[in-house]
Amino acid sequence: MKHMVIKSVLMISWLLFILIEITWGHPHVFIAQNLTVVFDEKGVAGFNVYWKFDDMFSNMICEDHDLNKNGTLEKTEVTSIREKAFSYIAEFNYFIYVKIDGTPFKVKYVTDFSAKLENGKLIYDFFIPCHVSAIKNFKHINIAFYDPNYYSAIYFTEQRPFAIENNNKFKVNAHIKRDKATLIYYDMVNPWALFLDFKLK
Repeated sequence: MKHMVIKSVLMISWLLFILIEITWGHPHVFIAQNLTVVFDEKGVAGFNVYWKFDDMFSNMICEDHDLNKNGTLEKTEVTSIREKAFSYIAEFNYFIYVKIDGTPFKVKYVTDFSAKLENGKLIYDFFIPCHVSAIKNFKHINIAFYDPNYYSAIYFTEQRPFAIENNNKFKVNAHIKRDKATLIYYDMVNPWALFLDFKLK
């Protein structure tokens, strides 16, 4: 009987721990995203990412980095944001998980980072180099966006969620859907992803 009581207490404690983790693990930052796939002469050159943040996170960043409180981010303030509010997500692959024909691609760095305020909303804009040459058969790229800790929720905007640039030489198919092959947040959430197929015309 004593062992059953101990086992029940341990089970309840474990369930309470999981419930607390789930309660505190839900998203606190919400990011509306637009993605542009950029092609060059050979194939995919990379992805331009546009993030618009929710009011609470925008206000928090403004409080910490808009030092003169003029509602505009100067060059030094953008540098501060990149160093203190953006660069740390490099260890999480910049929340961008790319697979090329099923093989993971490590996002080691981004270029052309900018930050600005638009009607009080914080906006990040940056480019991810990812060179994939086109061939006669379709190449398949899956670009999923998620915070593995699910502190931030990233979703595509309803209007113009993605665009394709400089793709005249290539046949391209692209669509957005949940990435059923990926689960986060206690295996309860499938992140949104862009599925891109392309080949030489």
